[in-house]
Amino acid sequence: MNLILLPLLFTPGVLGHGFLQSIIVNGVSYSGWAPYSDPYITPLPPRYTRHFPDNGPVPDFTTPDITCKQGNVPIPYNISIPAGSSVKFQWDQWGSSHSGPVMTYIARCPGDFSTCKADTGNVWVKIDEWAYKPDQTPPWGSDKLAANGASWTVTIPKTLQAGNYLLRHEILGLHVAGTRMGAQFYPSCAQVVLTGGGSAKPTGVALPGAYSPDDPGILVELWRITPQNPNYTAPGGKVWTG
Repeated sequence: MNLILLPLLFTPGVLGHGFLQSIIVNGVSYSGWAPYSDPYITPLPPRYTRHFPDNGPVPDFTTPDITCKQGNVPIPYNISIPAGSSVKFQWDQWGSSHSGPVMTYIARCPGDFSTCKADTGNVWVKIDEWAYKPDQTPPWGSDKLAANGASWTVTIPKTLQAGNYLLRHEILGLHVAGTRMGAQFYPSCAQVVLTGGGSAKPTGVALPGAYSPDDPGILVELWRITPQNPNYTAPGGKVWTG
């Protein structure tokens, strides 16, 4: 057996985890980092998400790893997105047992991408969220994503000021969140250049910082959230609509 193929054959997808595979804007698909094949490809084609080691959750969501997952290192490729556009996030897979919210944030980079990590300050603005909607089938955002072929679509607020941003898309799995630090966060970040837009420069939350281990949206027993008991608030603050 060719040893180069081993990382491709023994990927832990059976665990039900996943990663952001591509981003689609105006019909154009931009491939993300593929952790189990890209380290072995030379030359590497353009990849439009910051690199990360695997398809598992962030080991400790109170550390800078929560910002863009482990390996928040600038990359040479950016996606141009007109303000007000729809952006589709395509995951490689998602298991329905990993129920929880789907959230998307954006953070302005005041300078060049090469110096932008967005791991300090209240820079992350939540622009989309589906937590638990008891009137929907399925009610959890991640289950809706799975039902949509492991994809999710958001709209970039048209009033955001043009410039360089990190676009952060995330699933929060609550299947073992009844144990402190058991919640599983799966973030990915892309470097985007926002064009058009307005003059809005909103303040958001800090990542790390906004996700406390004792937040009731993080330390929660999944089975307790039902259509009869739908009280659940996702972490990270409210959605900014512009």
